Order: sequence, then C-alpha cells, then structure tokens
Amino acid sequence: MFILLGAVMVLAMHAGFAFLEVGTVRHKNQVNALVKILTDFAVSTLAYFFIGYHVAYGVDFFASANELTQNNGYELVKFFFLLTFAAAIPAIVSGGIAERARFYPILVSTALIVSLVYPFYEGLIWNGNYGYQAWLEQSFGAQFHDFAGSVVVHSVGGWIAFAAILLLGSRKGRYRNGKVIAFAPSNIPFLALGAWILAVGWFGFNVMSAQTLDNISGLVAINSLMAMVGGTLVAMLLGKNDPGFIHNGPLAGLVAVCAGSDLMHPIGALVVGSVAGGLFVWVFTLAQNKFPAFDDVLGVWPLHGLCGAWGGIAAGIFANTSLGGLGGVSFMSQLIGTLTGIIVAAVGGFVVYGLVRMTFGLRLSEEDEYRGADLAVHRIGATNEE
Repeated sequence: MFILLGAVMVLAMHAGFAFLEVGTVRHKNQVNALVKILTDFAVSTLAYFFIGYHVAYGVDFFASANELTQNNGYELVKFFFLLTFAAAIPAIVSGGIAERARFYPILVSTALIVSLVYPFYEGLIWNGNYGYQAWLEQSFGAQFHDFAGSVVVHSVGGWIAFAAILLLGSRKGRYRNGKVIAFAPSNIPFLALGAWILAVGWFGFNVMSAQTLDNISGLVAINSLMAMVGGTLVAMLLGKNDPGFIHNGPLAGLVAVCAGSDLMHPIGALVVGSVAGGLFVWVFTLAQNKFPAFDDVLGVWPLHGLCGAWGGIAAGIFANTSLGGLGGVSFMSQLIGTLTGIIVAAVGGFVVYGLVRMTFGLRLSEEDEYRGADLAVHRIGATNEE
C-alpha cells in the first residue's frame, strides 16, 4: 500500500507536467501539450514493461500470474512506482521541444529512450549494474548517492532534452534581426496549477523513494519543503516577480534536493534549493537571450539538466557530517556519477533523436507550425472558438 500510494502520487505529477506546458505554450499548441503527456506515458509504460525494466534490473514479467502475485504482487507495484519515474523523462523532454515537434516521431523517440537510454543509467546507479557503484566505492570510499533521482531522473531527462532541442532548432519567428521575440505564456493559472500539482506530488516522489515503510524518514519531507521554498524565494527575487520564474523556482529546488534529501540537514537543503532557484533564472535568461538556436520553451534543460546535476554534486557537499548531514558520501563519487549521467543522457539523446530525424523527420512543416500543432496534428483547438 505504501509504495502503491507513492506510485499514484508520482503518476499524478504527470498532470502537473501537462498543465505546466499547457500554460506556457501558445494557445494554438495547448491540446498538443495535453495529448503528448498522456500518450508519452502510455508508450513509456509498454517500453519499460517489456524492455526497460529488464535492462535496468534484470527482471521481466513473462511468468504466470500465480508467480507474479507472490509476496502480494509487491514486485509489480515496485515496477509501477519506478515506471512513473521513467515516464518523467519524455514528460521533461516534451516541455523543451514544444510547439514544433511532429507527433508520431516523438513517440518513437520516447519508446527508444525509455527502453534503452534511461534504464541503462538507472541500472548503473540503482541496481549496481556492470560493477559501476562497486568501482566508485572502491576508488573513492562511497557509492554514488541519488536517493530520489536528481541525476538519474531529472538531469538525465534535461540532458536528453538538450539534444532534442538542438536538433529541432528554434521556433519560427522566435528570433528576428538578432533579437528575441517574446512568446508570452498562454495561461498563467494553468501554469501555476501545473507547478502546484508537481510540488505536491514531489513529496511522494521523494519521501516514498524509501520504497519500504521501515525506511521512511521525515527528514526527506522537511528537506524537500525547505528546498522548495528556497527555490521559490530566490527565483522571485532574481526573476523580478515574474510568475513564470516564481512557479518554476520551487520545482528547481525540488529537483536539486532529490539526491541528498535523506542525508542533508534542513538548512543545507534550504541552501541547495536556493542555489537551484537562482541557477534556473540565470541560465534560462542567458540561454534565451544569447543562444538563438537553443529554444527551450519551458526551460527544461536548466531546470532539470543543470539543477539536477547541481543536486547530485551538492549531495557530496551538504550530506557531510561537518555540515550537519548524516555522512556516507564522497564528493568525487558524486561528481563522477553526475558527469556519467550527463554523458549517457547527452550521447543517448543525440543518437536517438538524430536517428529519428534522419528516418522520419522531427519537425512540423512551416505551415503546420504556423497553424499550431492543435489543428495540424489533432484537428481541434483548445476551445470551440477554433
């Protein structure tokens, strides 16, 4: 029941991904945002059930129901919980490539990512595959620690998105005469709703990563809370009260605290979340204004890719007993484990999206992009006026 509740809470976070994207994209792409998140989840489920879970954990479900229900079906529910993490990868990517990606080629990419790229790194870290964790422990005194996925889920998702965003290119009309043309969010209340759903669900994402009731810790909950509010307030200050930054600030903090949320002191978690909120605002603004080919609609690369990497490294700092943490970490293991995740994700992203681009094409035609993905792909708008 404990792990099932966690799975349901993380499943609910996908509604948060959907509404965060719906509120950020232009009105003509709102339907597409909703449909992508749901269909990506469906494709992810099949890819992870038949291939990805076996790649990560060496477990498959090609057995009778009598065998699968041993131990009250705990292994099945554990799969469900970990699936919701795996499905977050395409949900993260979706926000970065919004408004100009073709529908079915992206679903093909999702299947490949969730079958092979994400489970490969997941298995290295959370299952000790290929002796990777044993090597880190032998070399630097501790394994790479990522309690709830700052790197395994968020940074990997952000760096896969980085590859997809570069291969797609920027939206038409986004840059003119070397200047950024702002595409204002279509619906701030929807954007805020998405952020709130994600923030609430995150307490299942983090706390229930213990996976068993006897390992649950209130420290994880309070550290998540402190990182969340730190990210919010710093994003408010640096973002000059911009509602988009304010509602992404808590998410930046929560991304960063995942890795060490079970080991840090709450004040350390506050610092980690605050740095993440500032990092998101600064890098998102810089990327949008200085790098015209890199059009990251929701800012998923700085939010997940960079804040997740910061969280992985920060666990090697703030989890130390000298800073009030519980210890048991190595800074070098955290650094190397984080860099490994970035490399696997970036290389995997360029390979998968590059192959799909060559085979099927990734981008909508110029006419369809102008009309919007809602009418071009789904033949219906978000409201009946269309």
